Amino acid sequence: MTETLELPFWLELITAALLLIGSLFALIGAIGLLRLKDYFQRMHPPALASTIGAWCVALASIIYFSWLKDGPVLHAWLIPILLSITVPVTTLLLARAALFRKRMAKEAVPEEVSSGRDRGN
Repeated sequence: MTETLELPFWLELITAALLLIGSLFALIGAIGLLRLKDYFQRMHPPALASTIGAWCVALASIIYFSWLKDGPVLHAWLIPILLSITVPVTTLLLARAALFRKRMAKEAVPEEVSSGRDRGN
């Protein structure tokens, strides 16, 4: 038979708040993905908001399971750390690939990108 462990209310409140904040960031990223009009603009909200949301969820997990185990449970940090490394790299590579395809197809390139290249930046 499994024994249920009662958590203090303040710990449940902190965990719930972090999970709610993380889900709000994910929702903001999804709304930004739907509302922005250009591919290059649509790349930023999901990348930024999902990473911040993952940090909040991981922190809630660490707090909750550290209390249950009576010691630090830090392996949950691995997910947001890997996301923080891979998401910016993936976003950059996707942006460069899309920019390359637009240039090869002789399509209009976003103004910020074409003017930055002309200035030597």
